[in-house]
Amino acid sequence: MPMRIRHSTGNVFRDLGFSKDEADSLLLRADLMIELKKAIESKGLTQRAAAKILAVSQPRVSDLMRGRIERFSIDALVDLLSRLGRHVRFTVAPRRKVA
Repeated sequence: MPMRIRHSTGNVFRDLGFSKDEADSLLLRADLMIELKKAIESKGLTQRAAAKILAVSQPRVSDLMRGRIERFSIDALVDLLSRLGRHVRFTVAPRRKVA
């Protein structure tokens, strides 16, 4: 049987079958989580030290480091990034049409 190749929409969550709105939210949360993880690692923080700075529990930091995306809202992630001294800026643009 020949292999079928589908072009990506540019959003892995959309490609996995999530609705457009949910895929957009998941992608944004994933990007914010990646930035948080990078910030924690670049500072050489343990989960316990990161928890203290972020004013959350160590298990919450563990959830973040393990990519438990369903446990974090966009607001929570932006707040955590701010506590690590990161500035978050969003760009709003019209949706591109997807075939």
